[in-house]
Amino acid sequence: MNLKDIPFAQRQRLAYIDFVLLFKGHLTRQDLINRFEVGLSAGTRDFNLYKELAPSNIHYDTRLKQYFQTPGFKPLFAHDAKKTLAKLAADISDGFDAIGDLSFPVEAPSQLNVPDIFVVARIIQAILNGRAVKVIYTSLSSGSAAREMVPHSIIDNGLRWHVRGFDRKTQTFRDFVLTRLSSVTLLDKAPQPNEEPSEDHQWQRQMPIKLVPHPHNVKHPTAIELDYGMQNGALELNVRAALAGYLLRRWNVDCTEDASLRGGEYQLWLENQQSLYGAENLAIAPGYKS
Repeated sequence: MNLKDIPFAQRQRLAYIDFVLLFKGHLTRQDLINRFEVGLSAGTRDFNLYKELAPSNIHYDTRLKQYFQTPGFKPLFAHDAKKTLAKLAADISDGFDAIGDLSFPVEAPSQLNVPDIFVVARIIQAILNGRAVKVIYTSLSSGSAAREMVPHSIIDNGLRWHVRGFDRKTQTFRDFVLTRLSSVTLLDKAPQPNEEPSEDHQWQRQMPIKLVPHPHNVKHPTAIELDYGMQNGALELNVRAALAGYLLRRWNVDCTEDASLRGGEYQLWLENQQSLYGAENLAIAPGYKS
């Protein structure tokens, strides 16, 4: 049977099954029924049809009464990595991106690095199910090596995607570039208490940041105030300590104590530099000195 011959509403439900299996690894018939408000018989037909179309993708555990992804899983629908990550970041992932019936006139500068969709899927599975993973990670300093980690969050720093979690090699919470991960395998051993997200103090800590128009590089500060929706000439926000450096670098914020960086790219100045004490990734913040 060709997917194009299946009614649109049922294709949506099949795409949902495919999406959840890819990213979560398992689902129940009740998940489908609740999501689309269909009857029990309709839900059963959808799973039977999915199994007919992709028999190597899914198996049913009679004890747990759940459908699981198989080791040889290959998506039935084309899930675009960039679109999926954008939806996940905005908390609007719905599994319908596989349909692709509408084309919206929205453009963005080309992204040079796109993570492998299967790497993303395995990492998200680990996060959602509280599992550790074994990966091959290639770093700039030491090349490729196997390591185990317990991921808890995916980060978009504006230029590339990272996964944050507990690194069992260094026994610290760290960020890993998603495109440098390969051969991701989910491990059965449950994470230890010290590997839980609640123990990631840099992630849990909120830091106040106060941004103002640069006092030397901006001739008309009102323009900058309008750009960033500033109130009383400043933009005040709280950001996770683990993400502070990314934010300051992405927006070219001058982090020197005396606003000494020059150049048109530095339109913002960090007025409360002292509040960043203790953040771990400030080496990438423009002009910051501890």
